[in-house]
Amino acid sequence: MNLSLSIEYICQTNLNIYDSPSCNRLATQAKVGRYLKVLPNEAEMAVSVCLMEDSYPGWLLKDDLMSLVRAEIGYQPIAFSGEEIQNKLPQIIAFTQNAMQQPNCYLWGGTLGPNYDCSGLMQAAFAASGIWIPRDAYQQEAFLEKVTFEVLQPGDFVFFGNSEKATHVGLYLGNECYIHSSGEKLGRNGIAIDELSDIGDEVSKGYYQQLRGFGRVVRGLGIDVDRQDACPTGLGNNENQ
Repeated sequence: MNLSLSIEYICQTNLNIYDSPSCNRLATQAKVGRYLKVLPNEAEMAVSVCLMEDSYPGWLLKDDLMSLVRAEIGYQPIAFSGEEIQNKLPQIIAFTQNAMQQPNCYLWGGTLGPNYDCSGLMQAAFAASGIWIPRDAYQQEAFLEKVTFEVLQPGDFVFFGNSEKATHVGLYLGNECYIHSSGEKLGRNGIAIDELSDIGDEVSKGYYQQLRGFGRVVRGLGIDVDRQDACPTGLGNNENQ
């Protein structure tokens, strides 16, 4: 199947997007209805693509090209005001809590459910309400408006990591608790609620020791971006724990 490099396509099924042409590790996932563009790089079994909503690059198996259909109209981002986003926070929080009720485990690159990585859960929760935010934790930290603990409110993001960048993220629920998808090694191997405290259990304390800061979603992606130049040539790193 030959695809044009200048045309946008729509996913007709849920698709896995990989972080290299060998396609042995997920980078992210694309839900039915997402837009993507094919990039110039091509390998024996995969082609490079860029998801339009978050400008996220990756590799798609050539066998999955049959699951794409040409978009009659390219992706059109929707603008939300800060007030509109705030009004959607209850349903966004409910999305994460409902996801926690389903049998799940941590999945590096997971954004479709029931298995998510940390930033994938955050992105999916907001996307379900029509709001697109960046894919990876460190990208989300850079995109959000920074807030302090004193003004933290339900629906804000809690970032963890090292001195260089965020490597993990959760959604604040209030009462010094947050919901997140954490890995098996350092966390709970799935979605759970933990405390922002150094006196909780070992998982809560472990993440609290890596606390970097907090952020608030006040806008969505894409409104102020030239879509022609939106897709980078290099992959991000969803180094979520």
